[in-house]
Amino acid sequence: MIHYQLRCQSAHEFDGWFRDSNSFAEQASAGLLACPGCGCKLVERALMTPAVGKRRRGVPPSEVALPTEAVKGPAPQEGLPDALRAALARARAEIECHCDYVGGGFAEEARRIHRGDSERRGIYGETSPEEARELADEGITFSQLPWVPLADG
Repeated sequence: MIHYQLRCQSAHEFDGWFRDSNSFAEQASAGLLACPGCGCKLVERALMTPAVGKRRRGVPPSEVALPTEAVKGPAPQEGLPDALRAALARARAEIECHCDYVGGGFAEEARRIHRGDSERRGIYGETSPEEARELADEGITFSQLPWVPLADG
Protein backbone atom coordinates (compact mmCIF):
# COMPACT_ATOMS: atom_id res chain seq x y z
CA MET A 1 0.00 0.00 0.00
CA ILE A 2 1.11 3.54 -0.70
CA HIS A 3 -0.09 6.74 0.97
CA TYR A 4 -0.46 10.00 -0.92
CA GLN A 5 -1.46 13.46 0.22
CA LEU A 6 -3.99 14.59 -2.41
CA ARG A 7 -5.30 18.00 -3.49
CA CYS A 8 -8.37 18.91 -5.52
CA GLN A 9 -8.67 21.81 -7.95
CA SER A 10 -10.15 23.92 -5.12
CA ALA A 11 -6.97 23.34 -3.04
CA HIS A 12 -8.62 21.03 -0.47
CA GLU A 13 -6.07 18.50 0.78
CA PHE A 14 -6.86 14.97 1.94
CA ASP A 15 -5.24 11.54 2.30
CA GLY A 16 -5.48 8.62 -0.07
CA TRP A 17 -4.20 5.04 0.13
CA PHE A 18 -3.54 3.00 -3.00
CA ARG A 19 -2.30 -0.47 -3.80
CA ASP A 20 0.59 1.10 -5.78
CA SER A 21 1.43 4.27 -7.72
CA ASN A 22 -0.21 2.90 -10.88
CA SER A 23 -3.49 2.44 -8.97
CA PHE A 24 -3.54 6.15 -8.14
CA ALA A 25 -2.85 7.11 -11.78
CA GLU A 26 -5.55 4.77 -13.11
CA GLN A 27 -8.19 5.94 -10.62
CA ALA A 28 -7.38 9.62 -11.15
CA SER A 29 -7.51 9.38 -14.94
CA ALA A 30 -10.79 7.43 -14.79
CA GLY A 31 -12.37 10.12 -12.57
CA LEU A 32 -12.85 7.69 -9.69
CA LEU A 33 -11.31 10.02 -7.09
CA ALA A 34 -13.27 12.86 -5.54
CA CYS A 35 -12.54 15.47 -2.90
CA PRO A 36 -14.41 14.66 0.32
CA GLY A 37 -14.85 18.40 0.92
CA CYS A 38 -16.35 19.59 -2.35
CA GLY A 39 -16.74 16.51 -4.55
CA CYS A 40 -14.35 17.82 -7.23
CA LYS A 41 -12.98 14.98 -9.37
CA LEU A 42 -9.89 16.86 -10.54
CA VAL A 43 -7.48 15.37 -7.99
CA GLU A 44 -3.68 15.34 -8.04
CA ARG A 45 -0.93 14.35 -5.65
CA ALA A 46 0.12 17.14 -3.29
CA LEU A 47 3.63 17.78 -2.04
CA MET A 48 4.34 15.57 0.97
CA THR A 49 6.95 15.83 3.68
CA PRO A 50 8.25 12.56 5.12
CA ALA A 51 7.57 13.14 8.81
CA VAL A 52 6.39 10.76 11.49
CA GLY A 53 4.40 12.51 14.18
CA LYS A 54 3.03 11.26 17.46
CA ARG A 55 -0.69 10.71 17.76
CA ARG A 56 -2.36 11.71 20.98
CA ARG A 57 -4.83 9.28 22.53
CA GLY A 58 -8.38 10.00 21.46
CA VAL A 59 -7.37 11.65 18.20
CA PRO A 60 -8.60 9.45 15.36
CA PRO A 61 -6.02 8.34 12.79
CA SER A 62 -6.36 9.60 9.24
CA GLU A 63 -7.22 6.14 7.95
CA VAL A 64 -9.34 3.27 9.17
CA ALA A 65 -7.00 0.56 10.42
CA LEU A 66 -3.43 1.52 11.03
CA PRO A 67 -0.50 -0.69 11.98
CA THR A 68 -0.93 -4.41 12.19
CA GLU A 69 1.39 -7.22 13.07
CA ALA A 70 -0.33 -8.56 9.97
CA VAL A 71 0.47 -11.93 8.55
CA LYS A 72 1.87 -14.32 11.13
CA GLY A 73 5.37 -15.56 10.52
CA PRO A 74 8.90 -15.36 11.83
CA ALA A 75 10.19 -11.88 12.54
CA PRO A 76 12.72 -10.99 9.83
CA GLN A 77 15.53 -10.11 12.24
CA GLU A 78 18.51 -11.77 10.64
CA GLY A 79 20.16 -9.75 7.92
CA LEU A 80 18.49 -6.44 8.79
CA PRO A 81 20.82 -3.49 9.22
CA ASP A 82 21.00 -2.36 12.85
CA ALA A 83 19.54 1.07 12.04
CA LEU A 84 16.52 -0.49 10.30
CA ARG A 85 15.97 -2.97 13.15
CA ALA A 86 16.12 -0.07 15.65
CA ALA A 87 13.63 1.97 13.58
CA LEU A 88 11.23 -0.99 13.40
CA ALA A 89 11.54 -1.51 17.17
CA ARG A 90 10.72 2.19 17.74
CA ALA A 91 7.74 1.90 15.39
CA ARG A 92 6.53 -1.15 17.34
CA ALA A 93 6.81 0.75 20.63
CA GLU A 94 4.78 3.66 19.21
CA ILE A 95 2.14 1.31 17.82
CA GLU A 96 1.83 -0.51 21.14
CA CYS A 97 1.59 2.81 22.97
CA HIS A 98 -0.95 4.55 20.73
CA CYS A 99 -3.04 1.79 19.12
CA ASP A 100 -5.37 -0.89 20.46
CA TYR A 101 -4.29 -4.53 20.28
CA VAL A 102 -7.13 -6.66 18.86
CA GLY A 103 -5.24 -9.95 18.48
CA GLY A 104 -6.50 -12.47 15.97
CA GLY A 105 -9.67 -10.43 15.51
CA PHE A 106 -7.83 -7.78 13.47
CA ALA A 107 -9.66 -8.40 10.18
CA GLU A 108 -13.13 -8.32 11.73
CA GLU A 109 -12.40 -5.23 13.85
CA ALA A 110 -10.96 -3.44 10.79
CA ARG A 111 -14.22 -4.22 8.96
CA ARG A 112 -16.31 -2.89 11.89
CA ILE A 113 -14.28 0.34 11.90
CA HIS A 114 -14.58 0.63 8.12
CA ARG A 115 -18.38 0.22 8.30
CA GLY A 116 -18.67 2.69 11.19
CA ASP A 117 -19.88 -0.01 13.60
CA SER A 118 -16.87 0.49 15.88
CA GLU A 119 -14.93 3.55 17.08
CA ARG A 120 -12.45 4.84 14.49
CA ARG A 121 -8.98 4.31 15.96
CA GLY A 122 -5.61 2.77 15.29
CA ILE A 123 -5.50 -0.98 15.84
CA TYR A 124 -2.98 -3.77 15.47
CA GLY A 125 -3.10 -7.54 15.64
CA GLU A 126 -2.69 -10.66 13.56
CA THR A 127 -4.38 -11.86 10.41
CA SER A 128 -3.88 -14.61 7.86
CA PRO A 129 -2.57 -13.92 4.35
CA GLU A 130 -6.05 -14.69 3.00
CA GLU A 131 -7.73 -12.26 5.42
CA ALA A 132 -5.19 -9.56 4.49
CA ARG A 133 -5.98 -10.02 0.78
CA GLU A 134 -9.72 -9.84 1.50
CA LEU A 135 -9.30 -6.60 3.49
CA ALA A 136 -7.32 -5.04 0.65
CA ASP A 137 -9.90 -6.22 -1.90
CA GLU A 138 -12.64 -4.61 0.22
CA GLY A 139 -10.77 -1.29 0.13
CA ILE A 140 -9.89 -1.37 3.82
CA THR A 141 -6.56 0.32 4.41
CA PHE A 142 -3.93 -1.14 6.68
CA SER A 143 -0.18 -1.62 6.83
CA GLN A 144 1.85 -4.75 7.36
CA LEU A 145 5.01 -4.26 9.39
CA PRO A 146 7.79 -6.65 10.36
CA TRP A 147 7.33 -7.20 14.10
CA VAL A 148 10.83 -7.12 15.55
CA PRO A 149 11.63 -7.44 19.25
CA LEU A 150 11.80 -4.21 21.23
CA ALA A 151 15.28 -2.98 22.11
CA ASP A 152 16.76 -5.01 25.00
CA GLY A 153 13.81 -7.38 24.67
